[in-house]
Amino acid sequence: MEIKIKPIGIIHSPYKRTGDIPCQGYKSKLTGEIEVFKQYEKGLKDVNGFSHLIILYLFHKAGPYSMHARPFLDDKLKGIFSIRSPHRPNYIGISVVKLLEVKGNILKVGNIDMLDESPLLDIKPYVPEFDIRKDVKKGWLEGKL
Repeated sequence: MEIKIKPIGIIHSPYKRTGDIPCQGYKSKLTGEIEVFKQYEKGLKDVNGFSHLIILYLFHKAGPYSMHARPFLDDKLKGIFSIRSPHRPNYIGISVVKLLEVKGNILKVGNIDMLDESPLLDIKPYVPEFDIRKDVKKGWLEGKL
């Protein structure tokens, strides 16, 4: 089965090189802009009531993937689906950003951790009652954070 997804916008980030991006968005103090293409602008109605957004995007500069990789917090190889590496079979990224401002089709966001010109795939509101889980296990990350 083939699935076709087309970008709904583009991410404008201060990070021009992959090596400059912090390993997680909560570590980023920088801001950027998410440009939603005009044809999708109406979908931003009411988004300004949320403090945070979940952003789905494409790791458009990621290299080849392997089913095992070394995460930044461990020296041992881990399965690709147990780490957050951009080198994955479908190159889909997910980040939680702080919504600072909405101007037309442009979202100014904080805690940005995406590469400049990353294709935007989707936006979802971050809702703590939906998104925070209790009794969470952290797998191999237990004791590392």
